[in-house]
Amino acid sequence: MKFLVKNLFLVIIITAFFGCSDDENVDETKPTISINYTEGFPKPCIELVRGETYNFRAQVTDNVELASYSLDIHHNFDHHTHDDQEANCDLLPKKQAVNPLIYLENFTIEGGLTSYEINIAVTLPNDIDTGDYHCAYSVTDVTGWQSRTSIDIKIVE
Repeated sequence: MKFLVKNLFLVIIITAFFGCSDDENVDETKPTISINYTEGFPKPCIELVRGETYNFRAQVTDNVELASYSLDIHHNFDHHTHDDQEANCDLLPKKQAVNPLIYLENFTIEGGLTSYEINIAVTLPNDIDTGDYHCAYSVTDVTGWQSRTSIDIKIVE
């Protein structure tokens, strides 16, 4: 038993010594997301019509390599906020959700890219609740850094 404990201790010491390195190439930069260009969509406070199809577009970049992104569209009937919102819009009165739009999809970015344009076509169902919503983009790089941005939108009849 002493032999096993002694060897285990030795393995831990060797792993700690050789497992650590002074890697000068540590990624300390989060990826970026922008809708602030001509094709970026949606713009804050825009009204989207039920039954219509829209292309949600954002430009994402990273200093090393992009890995994945997501689009999340959810109701804001309770008037919650996100720390990273582009702008705050005038909100309708609070209400209970009956049949809200809930859209959440994750996508992979292949090919070692450092710049990518998100372009997702979403058709808004005719029977969803109208009102205040958030559109949230998220992007993750290959080292695990993540950025997020949220935009206030309205869905109307």
